[in-house]
Amino acid sequence: MKKYIPEDTIKRLPVYLRNLLEMKKKGEKIVSSKKITASLNILPEQFRKDLSYFGTFGKRGVGYEVDKLIKILEKIIGIDREIKVILVGVGRLGSALLKYKGFSILNMKIVCAFDSDPKKIGKLIDGIKIEDINKMDKFIKKEKIKVGIITVPASSAQEVAEKMVKSGIKAILNFAPTILNLPVSIHVNYVDMASELGSLIFKLKNL
Repeated sequence: MKKYIPEDTIKRLPVYLRNLLEMKKKGEKIVSSKKITASLNILPEQFRKDLSYFGTFGKRGVGYEVDKLIKILEKIIGIDREIKVILVGVGRLGSALLKYKGFSILNMKIVCAFDSDPKKIGKLIDGIKIEDINKMDKFIKKEKIKVGIITVPASSAQEVAEKMVKSGIKAILNFAPTILNLPVSIHVNYVDMASELGSLIFKLKNL
């Protein structure tokens, strides 16, 4: 039986890793939990609790070795090797994501984009080629891609997701404002910007 790890803990791990990578750039060698979380609006106790789900790291009264903890987090998250990703839907949002450099921090690389618009097919965005969506199945199988990003309109998202899953995709980051009906074995994360903004407006209203 797999050990239960809270979803919020899983989401915080890449944040810790990103911060540690920045610290490494600045020449930091050993850091405390307080220093790691100082700029993250997260309590040091929460950081230590999050790590405790995976083992005991660091030394009491000394801290954490930056290089060592980076490697540990990369292994825990599963990015100790490069992760190939595809993107479907090269509109404004999709195009922006193809140019986004933040994926490299987590050792992820968008290797190809797909669209149904003949005017976009064949073009390059930041070195990433846009292919006909009808070629997606063959590409996924050949390159053994497991992760996909959906940035198509809501009306097309379910169809695209089903094609991804049929081709071998196991995890999807969905930016389309709709809930996908997929097998429980497929991991789906949703990024609903309208919902997030609505939540912020509600909080602002009640200040």
